[in-house]
Parts: sequence; C-alpha cells; structure tokens
Amino acid sequence: MTDDSLSPAARLQALADRLRDRSPALAGCLFGGAVAAGLGLGAYAVVVMALWIGSPYPDSGPGGATGTAVSLWLLGHGVGLTRADTLTGVPAPLGLTPLLLALLPFWLVRRAARDAAEPETPQAPEIPARTVVWGVTGGYTAVGALAALYATGGELRPTLREAAWHLPLLALAAALTGLRSVRGRGADAPSPAGPDGGSGGVRAALAGRRGATACRAGLAAALTLAGGGAVLVGVSLTLHRDPARASYLMLTDVWSGRLAVLLLALALLPNAVIWGAAYALGTGFQVGTGTLVTPLAATSGPALPPFPLLAAVPPDGSGTPLTWACAAIPVVAGITAGWFTGRAAAPDRSSGTDAEGAPPPWSAPVTAATAALAALVAGLVCAVAARAAGGPLGTGRLAELGPVWWAAGGAALAWTLLLGVPTALALRAWRLRTRKPREAGSGGGRWAGAGLFGIAMTGTGLAVPGAADGGTDPEARPGADADIEEEAAESDDDPERVDPLDWWERVSRPDPVAALGGSFGTPYDLYDQLPAHGPEDWRALPAEEQAPPGERPAGREPDA
Repeated sequence: MTDDSLSPAARLQALADRLRDRSPALAGCLFGGAVAAGLGLGAYAVVVMALWIGSPYPDSGPGGATGTAVSLWLLGHGVGLTRADTLTGVPAPLGLTPLLLALLPFWLVRRAARDAAEPETPQAPEIPARTVVWGVTGGYTAVGALAALYATGGELRPTLREAAWHLPLLALAAALTGLRSVRGRGADAPSPAGPDGGSGGVRAALAGRRGATACRAGLAAALTLAGGGAVLVGVSLTLHRDPARASYLMLTDVWSGRLAVLLLALALLPNAVIWGAAYALGTGFQVGTGTLVTPLAATSGPALPPFPLLAAVPPDGSGTPLTWACAAIPVVAGITAGWFTGRAAAPDRSSGTDAEGAPPPWSAPVTAATAALAALVAGLVCAVAARAAGGPLGTGRLAELGPVWWAAGGAALAWTLLLGVPTALALRAWRLRTRKPREAGSGGGRWAGAGLFGIAMTGTGLAVPGAADGGTDPEARPGADADIEEEAAESDDDPERVDPLDWWERVSRPDPVAALGGSFGTPYDLYDQLPAHGPEDWRALPAEEQAPPGERPAGREPDA
C-alpha cells in the first residue's frame, strides 16, 4: 500500500508516529543547545556581578549588571550594541567585538553537539547528524533570542537584525565541528580525471583530496600570518611598554577597575593579532576616521585614547627598516601554503623507490590549481577575520577601527598566490626526482677503492684488494662464517658508514683475511709492513685448522 492510497487521517497518524520516534533524540539535542546557551550566560553574569560588587561606585543595581552581562554575551557573538545614554544624546554604536569573548560560547556549543552525537551505550541507535546539528543550533538560538529581547531594555541594546543571524551562524559552525570530532568526515571523493589530471583534473581540484589539501594549505598560511601578527604585537608592546603601563594606570586607581581593564585588554588580544597580520600584509589598519597605519607610513591623527593596546600603535611618520622587515611574514605564509600543496602533490622519490600504497602524483596544472585554491582560502579567511576584528566605537573619531577587510583579504590572496604556486611546483619537481639505486655488490660508494697498506675501504668495513668487486676466485671465502654474511646483508641507516668496532671484530678473528672476504692466494697483503720472520709465522690460518704452538698443521708442506 502506497502513501497515495492512504486516507488523510492515516497520513496524519503516520506523520505523528515518525515524530514520536524522533522526538526523544530531537528533544535531547534541543535541550543540550539550550543548556550551552545558559552556561555561557551564567559565566558572563558571574564575572560582571563580581566586578559590580567590587566596584566602589556602582551606577546601577543588579538588574543593570545582569543586562550588561547579557549584552556582553551577545557582543561575543558579533552582535552590535548601541548605547543610548550618552553625553551628546546621540546613540553611540559599539561594534568592536572582543574576539576572545566568542571562545566560551563556541566551546560550549561544540561540546553539546559532541555529547549529543555520541551514543550513551554501544547498543544505542545513532542519532542522525541532521538531528544533532539542527537540534543543538535550534535550542541555542531560542535561548539567544530570549536573551536579545531581554537586553533591549538595558543601557547596551543589541541590534536585533544582527542577532537574528549571528547567533545561529556561530551555533551552526560550532555544532558542525563537534559532530565532526565524533564521526569524522566522509571519504575524499576520487578524481574523475585520474592521476594525469588534464582539464578535468584541474576542475577536480575543487573537490576531494585536492580540495582538502587546498583548505589545509590556506589555513596554514592564515595561521602563519596570525603567528606573525602575534609576534609584531609582542614586539611593539615591549618597545612601548612605558606608555602602555602609563595608560593602564591612568584609567582607574581601584582594583576592580584595573581588573576590568586587564580583562578587556586580554579579550582584545586576538583583535590586536589580526591587526598585526594586516599590518604585515602591507594594507595596515585604521585607528580612527581618516587614519591608516602601514609599514611604509603611519598617520594616526590626534592622540589616541589611553589604553594599553592602543599605546603599542607605531607613531606617525614614514617607515623604518624594522617596519619594512614585516614583509617577511607574508613571504613565509606563501611559502608555507606552497609547501603543504607540494608535499601532497607528489610522493618523495629521492630514495629511488616509490612509497608503498602512495597515491599517484598530480600533474603540474593540478598542483598549480590547488595552490591557487589555497591562496583563495587564505584570502577568504583573512578577509573574514579582518571584518570580525574591527568595528566602530562611537560616532566620532573612533567610528572606524581595525583593518579594511577587503584590502586585507586581497593582499593575503596576492601574497599567497605569487609565492605559493611557484613553491608548490618547485617542491613537486624536487620530490619527483629519482636517484639511481645502488646496485648489489657495487662496492661502498665513495669509500670504495684502495686504502692504506693496499686495503680497500667498503661500506661494511675493510677488505683486501678484490673484495669490492667480489673477487674472481670462486673459493675466495671458504673460511667466512655464516653470521658474517648475514651481518653484511643487513641494511643500515647509512650504507657508506664505516664502523670501527665492526672492523676490529673482523680483523681480530683467527683468519682475518678470510673474514674480510679476501683470498688465500695473497695472505701477505695485510702484513707487508711487519717484520719478516718467515711465511709460516704470519700465514693466516682458518679457525678450524689452528695448530698447537710449535707444530705445523697437518696437510701443509713447508715452503721451499
């Protein structure tokens, strides 16, 4: 019986049955998202209430402190705030989001999604990924909407239009990362063009393993830029430590106020790192309307407000060799993207043998396309980060703060494209080079040849002349032990390395000539520098034919 033959009542009953089957899992995911939002709000409320209690001059009651905590929680999601109570009577926007405030909400949502995706018992059925993601996101967004409505009556009022998409966007991204941490990702899609690439291979670089490689390379370049920005911030704060300390002490003289300033500076550190990365890219950042700070020149305008991080801004004037050296950061970032792409494009064949199970190498066009895609990823990441790290603080001079997002993204794209593509192609060519493998019995490489006293140096120790090529006498090794042959056949980390202990063990045997692979026909080559007492006194004898002192071995005639 098909669904078309069912009556409307039967269809409604079937739909109700399906909803009843899914309702426990969906309800659990919704509850997990709501709990994550509540924990985040509670954490912010605890910090704000502690500072409010310790403040000697509170200008509002507990309700105002709670509203401030909710507004800060929304600000951590990128929701802009507006302060209506100003000296001029004009509402002042507060759009500069301290990026560290977003860390706690993101982690809480990620943990909620991970807990929902993990089955309680091995026998429990697995909750569908769609239910986990949308359930956690929906529960979190519902609590966030109530919080935004509550904060509209406070001093810092959120922009509801931004809250309508910032809250679910952060929750969705965090839920996806939590789900991926439990169930991983699907297998990479195979390339439809095969290993040779061609035009189809270039198009296939946008998906599958090549797309994942491009994402990793682009993120590596962006992280390299962020690391360079962190170094610049640290160096600038060190060079301007006296002004930074003076501005910190100038803001307030009570412990609660100084603690609040310190927490705000720490929350703004990721913003400063992104500003430093934009500075290294050459596009710089703004510290007010009509200002621009770049490595070539800095125009910061009038004196900035006292704040420790603003004290680290370079002074007005042209650049110096120290500021010009910041160009090394995007250079390293571009090379990093190319290095990641080149390593994935080809296996290392320098040893002369292909790695077992290694995928086929990519063609040069596919490698270049993947590196270009990595540059695009790096540019997008930098543009989004620059957009999130800036924002207005009022309607006056500080109405424009932070990097220009499109300029920072374009500069990151250009640097990574110009340096990443050649680096990837060069590394691919280097890893595809082949070296002729060493042939068995060909000797010891650069150590082979005649050595001191006519002794040849080989990869396994010392040998008499003729040992390097195996000798011509078929019975050249009648006295060699089986363990010596096994030791000579064993692989070593460096086949051309000479081990003195191994050489001493060989020459200290009863028959050193046979142990070293020589011939019994020329037993005196090892002893041509010793006093000549008689051939029978210096003749090397096999171990099994050793004779007592003073007696001649059986079966050996005296030399004429």
